[in-house]
Amino acid sequence: MLTLLAINWEPELRGIVIVAISVGVLIGGTYLVVGTNLGARLGLLVVLAGLFGWMTIMGTIWWTYGIGLTGRAPAWLAAEPATIVREASLLQSAEILELPLTLSGDIASDSVAVSSALQSEGWELLEESDPRRGQAVAASDEIIQNEAEELVAGEYLSVAVYDKGGDRWPKINDSLDFVAFFHKPHYSLVEVVPVVPQRTEPGRAPARPEIDSSQPHRYIYMIRDLGTKRQPAIFITIGSSIIFLLLCRILHRRDLKVQENVKEQSPAKA
Repeated sequence: MLTLLAINWEPELRGIVIVAISVGVLIGGTYLVVGTNLGARLGLLVVLAGLFGWMTIMGTIWWTYGIGLTGRAPAWLAAEPATIVREASLLQSAEILELPLTLSGDIASDSVAVSSALQSEGWELLEESDPRRGQAVAASDEIIQNEAEELVAGEYLSVAVYDKGGDRWPKINDSLDFVAFFHKPHYSLVEVVPVVPQRTEPGRAPARPEIDSSQPHRYIYMIRDLGTKRQPAIFITIGSSIIFLLLCRILHRRDLKVQENVKEQSPAKA
């Protein structure tokens, strides 16, 4: 046994062995104590009912607070039909803007015109202190640097972030939204501008980034994936509740049957 435990197993195998030993000691030990008092069959029903009752409570807590065994976390994903719009004139064809956009040809003026058009169609311009802005910028960096491999860090700046959609219902107010299971699609649009390459010198602080006015602005179009963070907890809670109620029903029917047998065998009945 000591030689077996001394083997340097992989973390997955070690975790499986630890869980198996824990289940055998905790649940098996409880069944050993209860089974000696109530019998093998009744003790097994009582231990299983207690186990699944505890799992129901644990799953409810996991479901409420989003902790424990969790699924896929919410994240920003590339939207369709186009994720990176490389010119402002293509925003309508990418189904981001509904009305046609009139551009002058000047990149700075066109950026202001795009901002006005977006806000007039329901897009919200996020402030720099808004935490939603930081999340969207981080997701857009992942898309433009790693997925598209179009720009690298230090070659561009994220100057504006627009947000649209994501409403949830039914809810009474913002604090009472526990049952707001339905939602509208949530979109984010990050405006990216290339910068002029700067020469770096050893021992000196890097120069302040300067926007390259000769290149058009790019727009990263993303949609929010709400993920499945609470899905495992939901399945555990519902499944454990069903098994717990069935075991309670079996125990209740057994008690009624025992009472009937006791009455039939009592001397007063005879």
